[in-house]
Amino acid sequence: MVPEDELTKVNGQFSMVQSANFIIAPALGAVLYSIVPMNFLILLDVLGAVFGVGLLIFFTIPKVTLKGEAIHLLADTKFGFKKLFENKGLWYIMIVGSIFMLLFMPAASLYPLMTMNYFNESVGQAGLVEVVYFVGMLIGGAEIGILGKWKNRMTLIFWAYAVIGASIGLSGLLPATSKGFIYFVLLNSIAGFATPYFITLLMAMSQQSYDPNVLGVLNSLMSITGPVGLIFVGLLADRIGVEKMFVIAGIGTLVCGVINFMIPVSRNYDKELQKRLAKAKVEEDKEVRHVEG
Repeated sequence: MVPEDELTKVNGQFSMVQSANFIIAPALGAVLYSIVPMNFLILLDVLGAVFGVGLLIFFTIPKVTLKGEAIHLLADTKFGFKKLFENKGLWYIMIVGSIFMLLFMPAASLYPLMTMNYFNESVGQAGLVEVVYFVGMLIGGAEIGILGKWKNRMTLIFWAYAVIGASIGLSGLLPATSKGFIYFVLLNSIAGFATPYFITLLMAMSQQSYDPNVLGVLNSLMSITGPVGLIFVGLLADRIGVEKMFVIAGIGTLVCGVINFMIPVSRNYDKELQKRLAKAKVEEDKEVRHVEG
């Protein structure tokens, strides 16, 4: 539905809207929690879902006509991985990105524990940390949505690795003081700003590289490692300390960025992708002129 040359901008705008939702929801929830009984507060979740689904009445969703063979889950998954293996550059980027998510998601889930257990701050300040992170994401997504066109998006992805890794790693080295908490909030906002530059730009490159029937495999590969990391994060945090989990995640993120940069086919992937897209656009324009002529 979106023109290929606008995918980066549109993904940035989606990221901005999603971040705005994450900012508004905790604040609204906190206000309602103080004035509305719990049973009605839970009911609001149902009413919100009904309202959201009800809005679809006003939109016409195009029907997709399936052609050829019926859908076979295992066969289609195997086909998706086969297509991914053939594209070595993006394959390496996705593998390293999956390792990054394995490290990053558990650390991100520990923000409340870091705030309350390590810095000994309140629940309200834990909520503040979450809101500040999503404000950072909102600003980053807005910048991508406004600018949206770069000659080499891999440079920005490497930059995101460096900023996120440094921000998270330094967070685990801060002293457990009020001043340390202020720096923690600042570093958290910086990490939030850099996050869309990894997720959004990688999603745009994936969408430009493959047909929709292959994108499901890519999304699954990126999504599955985060929950796997969450399985072990609680046990590790109890044993070594929540702040050390941030240090490990930060160092691991920096290593992922270095590994990705050292692989030439990954480092130059977006340059080659944009050359292919430009060539395909020229051929398409020639065909259109030929038909019109």
